[in-house]
Amino acid sequence: MKLSEYMDNVSGKGVLATADAEGKVDAAIYSKPQILEDGTLVFIMRDHLTHHNIVSNPHATYLFIEEGPHYKGIRLFLKKTNENTDHELISAMTRRNLTPEQDKARGPKFLVYFALEKILPLIGSGETGIEK
Repeated sequence: MKLSEYMDNVSGKGVLATADAEGKVDAAIYSKPQILEDGTLVFIMRDHLTHHNIVSNPHATYLFIEEGPHYKGIRLFLKKTNENTDHELISAMTRRNLTPEQDKARGPKFLVYFALEKILPLIGSGETGIEK
């Protein structure tokens, strides 16, 4: 199964883990990434700690925990490749419906692009059956 199919069809919660240039870590709840046709993963970020970390250290891990009674899911090992502040593109990719006033009050947004370096199961090592 392709990663884009998995993300479209499996419900769960995600956590994006980052670290700054000195190695101080952070983890934050994040929606599923959008996956472009070339396999690039895209997150919309506000100007908060996760974004600040990814500016100084391009590596991140996204944990996706499937809904259900058991610990099932995947770990995505990522490396930042690009960033964009194009308001029209960000609006087109935004899934949340906020009023323009609410959106502006929450601060600037960034599209942050990542290359997928590795996929592992949520627990342990081995194959996930999911491909880029």
